[in-house]
Amino acid sequence: MIKKVVEAVFGSRQDREVKRLQPVLGSIREHEARLSGLDDAALQGQTARFRGILAERTDALRAEVDRLRAAKHGCGDPVEREAIDHQLHQAEDAWKQAIVTTLDDLLPEAFATVREACRRLVGTMVDVTGQQIEWNMVHYDVQLIGGISLHRGRISEMATGEGKTLVATLPLYLNALAGRGAHLVTVNNYLARRDSQWMGHVFRYLGLTVACLDDTEPSSPERRDAYLSDITYGTNNEFGFDYLRDN
Repeated sequence: MIKKVVEAVFGSRQDREVKRLQPVLGSIREHEARLSGLDDAALQGQTARFRGILAERTDALRAEVDRLRAAKHGCGDPVEREAIDHQLHQAEDAWKQAIVTTLDDLLPEAFATVREACRRLVGTMVDVTGQQIEWNMVHYDVQLIGGISLHRGRISEMATGEGKTLVATLPLYLNALAGRGAHLVTVNNYLARRDSQWMGHVFRYLGLTVACLDDTEPSSPERRDAYLSDITYGTNNEFGFDYLRDN
């Protein structure tokens, strides 16, 4: 009874969360209005621009991490090595936090870039598992909300047909900008292969590389190249067993 009264006055937890995200949606729309006036080359150049911003804010921190790793590797004194290790952990935390903060700042413009790219690709053809499919998808606002939630490390529950595959393009693109690899884990190799080709149409338009683990053999050079792509699709089995092999 109390829960019903609270929800009647303040709305459900989901309603409140959606309300909190409205300013972010407004910012995405503002960026879209500006991006719609750019030519294709300028829109595609957004990826390099975002990466430049990330480099400007994080390269010095990354250099310090690399320096400390090298110092730890070459240190023979246990006490000194432990001190360097402590400094290394602090440096890594600072570097990762700088990446997180920068990606959060870039989110509205990056999401707007992906949606505008999808809009411009409408009517183009893409080869998906041997079939030619016409691209006809542009994110709805509710899908933007799903993408924001995923980027923030939350669960975004959607029914079949509500566009989970398209929603995932938003946080994948944003997190791939950091150059550390963004992974999408799915449940069967058909979906991994299909989605890497289908959604890869958008990512490649924006200058990112895409691969599918399930198209490669374990421990092969091709498998390593797949992990070095900006975005890697694969099944839970392939990711899981690769982790076990490496460890």
